[in-house]
Amino acid sequence: MTGLATIILAGGKGTRMKSSLVKVLHPIMGKPMLSYPIEASFEGLDADKTVVVVGHQLESVQKTFSKDPLTFVSQQPQLGSGHAVLCTEKVFRGYDGTILILCGDVPLVRPETLTELVAFHRHEGATLTVVTTRLSDPRGYGRVVRGKSEQIEKIIEEKDASPREKELDEVNTGLYCAEASFLFPGLRKVETNNRQGEYYLTDLVEIGWEEKQRILAFEVPESDQFLGINTRVDLARAHDIVGNRHLQRWMLDGVTIIDPKTTYIETDVTLGKDTVIHPNCVIQGKTAIGRQCVVGPHCLITNSQIDDGVTLRAFSVIEESRIGRGAIVGPFSRIRPQSQIFENAQVGNFVEINKSSIGKGSKAKHLAYIGDATLGEKVNIGAGTIFCNYDGFEKHPTIVGDGVFVGSNAELIAPVKIGDDAIIAAGSTITRDVPAKSLAVSRINQKNVAQWRDRRLKKK
Repeated sequence: MTGLATIILAGGKGTRMKSSLVKVLHPIMGKPMLSYPIEASFEGLDADKTVVVVGHQLESVQKTFSKDPLTFVSQQPQLGSGHAVLCTEKVFRGYDGTILILCGDVPLVRPETLTELVAFHRHEGATLTVVTTRLSDPRGYGRVVRGKSEQIEKIIEEKDASPREKELDEVNTGLYCAEASFLFPGLRKVETNNRQGEYYLTDLVEIGWEEKQRILAFEVPESDQFLGINTRVDLARAHDIVGNRHLQRWMLDGVTIIDPKTTYIETDVTLGKDTVIHPNCVIQGKTAIGRQCVVGPHCLITNSQIDDGVTLRAFSVIEESRIGRGAIVGPFSRIRPQSQIFENAQVGNFVEINKSSIGKGSKAKHLAYIGDATLGEKVNIGAGTIFCNYDGFEKHPTIVGDGVFVGSNAELIAPVKIGDDAIIAAGSTITRDVPAKSLAVSRINQKNVAQWRDRRLKKK
């Protein structure tokens, strides 16, 4: 079998996006739209070579995909799709395989569609295969003109189409499969005799027809795969389509998503079976949620590891942290980056954890701030406790041993160490280390003034 390579056309500026960011870097469900055809080339097709043609912001695109084994080609100036492909000719010098041509701004094509396209192209012995679909409203798309044998005779762009040709509902999707031996010699014959004055890739069809090449259409019924992203409206539609695909996949794999319409889960997220996701949750980045978890309403989770059996109550925010098996977080908790909540620990209402670890079975259930701290097992943090970790210049650590009880409204002034099984009395301000099994009390003496109220009233 001959080799397979991919060319991805990503040279357009995307003027209608009205953005300083080049179009193909706009994200869809957490990833640049260009990443979708790139992933399809690598994972679905296992292509020998993936070439990306870039016209605008080449350095930004290269930097975004610097970890991927891509070949970048600059298209300067941008003279149409045919010119873009022709710019890659040097890269393919001596190559005699099949070349798949994709569009960087058509990100919704399923990998299985591309696999079927290549198989069809090779089985039918085609020289050029054009991916087509049918639209009830084909405005804006090039129309496919077939001959008596059902082979494609030509593709006519809408601006150049006659009234009769505009009535055709079969359209060109911009995706092609071609033999390299025909592709580049054919492109050198393309001319600019059209209203745009550009080199149209679609002219290859008519050139192939005149040369009696085998030019075929691969018609795909699911037309939403070929949504081109030209405006922010298109971008929103793409978010919706990609999001629904992934939510359906997770639900079919045993995850309960109570209200898919209000749930946003990015494509790199993984979910375990029997986990329940409540409405209005946002789960982002490379988050992994285990089995039998409950994610309550309005939670925001980013780049975090949630182990099996965790309960995240409503309005919890978790960033770049790990929540251990069976832990309970929330409601209204915030777990900031580099934090770890260990097995069966509990973090409750209006508790903020920053760059800290909460040991197995420990509890901080009400109105506390814990920063730059290491808590042992079975620690109890009372309501209103503050770990004072910042002196205005530097952050300092606090270490709390196993079994420590911290009473309400305590202040722990870092750096400080609290020994195992120590008790911090409510309202204390702790500035020195506390030995194990000790009681630490730090309060001013209470003074009661007798009959103070009556005397004050007399003065008035």
